[in-house]
Amino acid sequence: MLAILLVHAAAALAAPLAVRALGRNAFYLLASVPLGGLGWVIANWSAPQRVRLTWAPSIGLNIDLRFDTLAAVLCALVLGIGALVLVYCARYFENDEARLGVFAAELVAFAGAMFGLVTSDNMVLLYVFWEATTVLSFLLIGHNAEQAASRRAAIQALLVTGAGGLAMLVGIVVLGTANGSYLLSDLLSGAHPPSGIAVDVAVALLLVGALTKSAVVPLHFWLPGAMAAPTPVSAYLHAAAMVKAGVYLVARLAPAFAQNPVWHPLVLTLGLASMLLAGLRALQVSDLKLVLAFGTVSQLGFLIVLVGLGTPGAALAGVTLIVAHALFKACLFLVVGIIDHGAGTRDLRRLSGLGRRAPVLCATAVLAALSMAGIPPLLGFVGKESALSAVFDADVLAAPARGVVFAGVVLGSMLTVGYSIRFVWGAFAEKGVEPEPAPGTEPSAHHPSGMVIAGPVSEDRLRWHPPGALFLAAPVILAAASLVAGLAPSWLDARLRPYAETLAGPPLSHLALWHGFTPALASTLLIVAVGVVLYRLRDRIPESAHPRLGNADRAYDATLRAMDTLSLRMTGAVQRGSLPLSQATILVTLIVLPTVLLALGTRTGVTLRLWDSPLQAAICLVMAVTALAATVLRNRLASVLVVGVTGYGSGVIFALHGAPDLALTQFLVETLTLVIFVLVLRAFPARIEARRRTAFKIRRAILAAGTGTVVAVLAGFAVAARTAEPIWTGIPEAAYAFGGGKNAVNVLLVDLRAWDTLGEISVLVVAATGVASLVFRSRRFGSAPRAADSPDYDPELVSWLPAGRLVDRAERSMVLQITTRLVFPTIMVLSVYFFFSGHNAPGGGFAGGLTAGLALTLRYLAGGRYELGEALPVDAGHVLGAGLTLAAGTAVSSLLLGAPPLSSAIIEVSLPVLGHVKVVTALLFDLGVYLIVVGLVLDVLRSLGARLDSELADAETPAAKGGA
Repeated sequence: MLAILLVHAAAALAAPLAVRALGRNAFYLLASVPLGGLGWVIANWSAPQRVRLTWAPSIGLNIDLRFDTLAAVLCALVLGIGALVLVYCARYFENDEARLGVFAAELVAFAGAMFGLVTSDNMVLLYVFWEATTVLSFLLIGHNAEQAASRRAAIQALLVTGAGGLAMLVGIVVLGTANGSYLLSDLLSGAHPPSGIAVDVAVALLLVGALTKSAVVPLHFWLPGAMAAPTPVSAYLHAAAMVKAGVYLVARLAPAFAQNPVWHPLVLTLGLASMLLAGLRALQVSDLKLVLAFGTVSQLGFLIVLVGLGTPGAALAGVTLIVAHALFKACLFLVVGIIDHGAGTRDLRRLSGLGRRAPVLCATAVLAALSMAGIPPLLGFVGKESALSAVFDADVLAAPARGVVFAGVVLGSMLTVGYSIRFVWGAFAEKGVEPEPAPGTEPSAHHPSGMVIAGPVSEDRLRWHPPGALFLAAPVILAAASLVAGLAPSWLDARLRPYAETLAGPPLSHLALWHGFTPALASTLLIVAVGVVLYRLRDRIPESAHPRLGNADRAYDATLRAMDTLSLRMTGAVQRGSLPLSQATILVTLIVLPTVLLALGTRTGVTLRLWDSPLQAAICLVMAVTALAATVLRNRLASVLVVGVTGYGSGVIFALHGAPDLALTQFLVETLTLVIFVLVLRAFPARIEARRRTAFKIRRAILAAGTGTVVAVLAGFAVAARTAEPIWTGIPEAAYAFGGGKNAVNVLLVDLRAWDTLGEISVLVVAATGVASLVFRSRRFGSAPRAADSPDYDPELVSWLPAGRLVDRAERSMVLQITTRLVFPTIMVLSVYFFFSGHNAPGGGFAGGLTAGLALTLRYLAGGRYELGEALPVDAGHVLGAGLTLAAGTAVSSLLLGAPPLSSAIIEVSLPVLGHVKVVTALLFDLGVYLIVVGLVLDVLRSLGARLDSELADAETPAAKGGA
């Protein structure tokens, strides 16, 4: 299973390159990926599989995959229909289609995400794949991003399904906490599932997520809107894959929670409402794709009712119809794509005679529509017969409720027959067409969201481009599968029955084409007869501009407008545009709230020790004096320097407390910060102008003093409130045992807390990019210029530094250049020493990178912007990218080797000259940190230094000319 996920990820990454090389024919190659996965599913259908990769077992975060009958059914649909859709894409798109490579990558990635979703045993992992499908569906629906309808549909689907996913996440956390495990297998294996008010709320939230994903009323409107997507997306996501995710989740949880008090009211009520309302809408719309879209919503409601009913018979019928629906609905969507491709329109009022012109396509659509309507001998009939019997015999419902549900299913099935006939008639029948539109206009079908769907204007209204054999292959295979499966119900029964047997209830009946004269058969005859009548009365069911039950799409728009208005009002109330006011509000809250809580609630005694040695008191006094001096000095550079003294004082205190690593890092960071301040202050006047000076403000002084006092008091109370033994006592031993190092601080950063470090260095990369974009305005300009790039460069001149002579004589310091020439190699060697020694002594990648950054800073200060290019002629962006790739790559490497991500391996070897050598693989992660810090410093020097030098020089040149 893990291999299938990784192969899909690799194929998604390679898809743009494949499309660039092979054009649209690359889809044939990509189709082999899900096809290979389908082969694995078929080979292991009857053999349950489990995969576990330990990640964070103490909090239940592991990669747990589970393959059983229900997962096998969904995997077969996802991978099998995914392969056919990819083959279909090879003839649906042209080679010059915009962003075709990205589309291919997204489609393959979606197949992999759906496979991960249905095989996840850990609910948190399931949620990750759930949201991955949400994001990928947003990208696929919005493929035609230049069209407003596509953008609106993509955003609508993202907001609705994303909001449902957030609700589901809360439910997962609550349910996992109540159950003591996040594994679905643990949840379903218990004889007594968790119960209580919290569990009821969690189940309701999980159902909200499932129902939004499966487009169930009242959150169904995103699915018809998503018809703005290319037809392959509709056939895959909205028939066979994404919308089945919610149905799958309901089916997965039904064995444990079908008797939960919130289950049946939500599942049955909303499922029946979807089946009826959407079925009615399918009889009203004129766009073939919308007919199928509303039909999908109706069928999804039917599926939700069946898998949520909670009986073995309903479960078997539900899984059967999941298979049937995926086959016939994907087929019909692909047929619509061929019609749109060949006739230029999907408006059933404008199509006529295609049955005669495309008999194979017509026969394919008829087979699929018969299955959708539940007509023998198609699979849809087998599933619907089983469903009617299961609902009729559902002893989990009271007699009145059972009668209402049965009547709702029968009525919904009548509507299904009606719109199935309407689809076939609209697409293929010989019928009169409306008069030719006026020149320059075109008839249109209005989507309820406001999207306009129309065919092109043409003199030949009934033009037709016959599809090729490869274009027809996918829908023909799906229609044939519906027929073959319908003719072999016992074979299908044997493969689906194991899931149904996981639910408690009476013995199961078998899937069959003929069960004798039963109430289900009588109901089917009634359904077909009334369905034909509904089709005949279709013109008497007009689409209303103001539906009596309201318009969900308009309600969505109204909700967005209300949220925008509320956010604007809230922002206007709390954000007045005054930075001092915002800061004062935050700091006053910091002072008042903790003080009140400490005064009223705490009983913890705090003992105060002024210092451990008089030297600490002296250092603190110096820090306090310099901090006060920073508030009164008017020279900008002097203010920065005294602020720096407070930072160096903190480093000394760290050293006195026995934390050399912290002290070293503090000194290096403070030095680098001072340099950056100086670089920026070059563009400012030396002294603060008189008009910018402010008088002493007592309120600000009181606020500052109060904030400092409260923070110190809170720190004291926090330390005194500890009741358990602190974890730091075990860190040195754990650092050596698990990380192979004696420097606990560095081992924490690169091993025990490597995930935190990976997040922090990612922030550093983003910060460097932000600084560069602010200074460069648009993009990076590559590496810093070298000495040879200067028009004043003379290679015959000798200097201590390669670009030393390019510095203006008034600013050139020979002493600084000579000193830099002498100490630069030493500092770089010290940087390398810090890097390699950091695992067992003070240092590490961060300290080593800062030291190398200071060496580069020294070269820049001594030789100017051209000297920076001579010191390191590399693009800072490349250094940052290499560091982040190396750090993240260690996580992936550990995973591929079967170890937890970012775990270390210890390698010990004996070499002839060096002796016994011990290397920890965390060194590679530390190297990534080293490169990121060096790249960050290089980026800052290049932007705030070299680039700013260039802009200041350009600004001075016109001024000098004007003065002359």
